[in-house]
Amino acid sequence: MDDDRIVELYLLRDETAIRQTTEKYGSRLRSLANGIVNDRQTAEECENGTYMEAWDAIPPHEPKSYLYAFLARITRHISLNCCRDRSRLKRSAFICELSEELEQCIPAPDDVECRIDDMALSEILNSFLGGLDTEKRNIFIRRYWYLDSIADISERFAISESKVKTTLCRCRSRLREHLEKGGYTL
Repeated sequence: MDDDRIVELYLLRDETAIRQTTEKYGSRLRSLANGIVNDRQTAEECENGTYMEAWDAIPPHEPKSYLYAFLARITRHISLNCCRDRSRLKRSAFICELSEELEQCIPAPDDVECRIDDMALSEILNSFLGGLDTEKRNIFIRRYWYLDSIADISERFAISESKVKTTLCRCRSRLREHLEKGGYTL
């Protein structure tokens, strides 16, 4: 079933929407959650939580053209919250490490006056990612969206870990420059 029809089922409050979503995206969402929480049972709980939040969020949102991205974002947030809630020190340290890497590029001040406008930042990030070649974009997304390890990325793309690290370092540097050109001071 196509995404438009699934979203229509959500809007009609038809429970078939959840079954269709599970059939189409369940394994991908579970895999995303498992990559973050590193526990199959918790990943399943995160997947189920995603369906609950999607059920509540779709009316007023209508993510017809980006349903998977909408669901993946929910799954990712639920999974990260599970890590924080369960105090998984080793996994949390990994997530903190990745956050620190990106903090060098994307500032996140704590006071309300200095908060970055999400829509403008989103457009700048999309244009940055759109300007990368496919391999670099995929490496960047696997690292910072899916939270894959350097070793996993190296294996997935059949390249050396050194190349992955170098690519990520250069991408972060280019992102920093791109953000500065877009008016964000770091």
